Amino acid sequence: MIIDVHAHWGPWFFTMDVAEANLATMDRYGIDRAIVSATEAVIYDAQAGNRALAAYLETQERLLGYVTVNPRRLREAEADLRAYLPGGKFVGVKIHTDYTGSPVGSPQLRDALTLVAETGRPALVHTWGTSVLDLARLCLDIPGLRVIAGHMGADGFRYAIEAARACDRLYLEPCWSHAPAGRIAEVVSAVDPAQLLFGTDATLIDPSSAFGAVAAAGLTGELAERVAWRNATALFQL
Repeated sequence: MIIDVHAHWGPWFFTMDVAEANLATMDRYGIDRAIVSATEAVIYDAQAGNRALAAYLETQERLLGYVTVNPRRLREAEADLRAYLPGGKFVGVKIHTDYTGSPVGSPQLRDALTLVAETGRPALVHTWGTSVLDLARLCLDIPGLRVIAGHMGADGFRYAIEAARACDRLYLEPCWSHAPAGRIAEVVSAVDPAQLLFGTDATLIDPSSAFGAVAAAGLTGELAERVAWRNATALFQL
């Protein structure tokens, strides 16, 4: 069993014909379920993208959704959270800090994550470099908030270790367009195994990148199962 907690649905803003590639890509790599955000919602119009994804999710069973939130449009965000989370097809919230111009340390993101915490659902938040430390501080400050550090800080993965140790409600997923030797193994050896997830960034990045990086870490037994699916099942109550 493999659950991908960081994936996308829909075309990108550059030439890349992947709008219907999700299921074929999952089949190629043996991914059983993926939790996706609508590309349109992430990069352009959150409400329109969420609406399109909601319609698509009604047609199949293997994909689950993130409600994408723009921290600078909280009234719209609140309406979408009320509309989509209760239905069962959406199991979490996605916030991209760069595309929305809402850095992790901004008051806008704090307000958005406070709203998310009230739903009881986890949020996948884009992190890079030291921003994962700011996310840990927010997680500690907001009661009940559970957050996934998308890319686990990318080149700031050592900061991600510090962040996960500081807050047990912060989870790490590894996808990144680079794969430095030993990155996954170093993180896995240093944090609570219950805080580790698997993500690929498909369809923006081919899953082979994440699969190769995780395979190089040599995970086996219960630890491999935790990363592959058990922790995601618990976090998202699947």
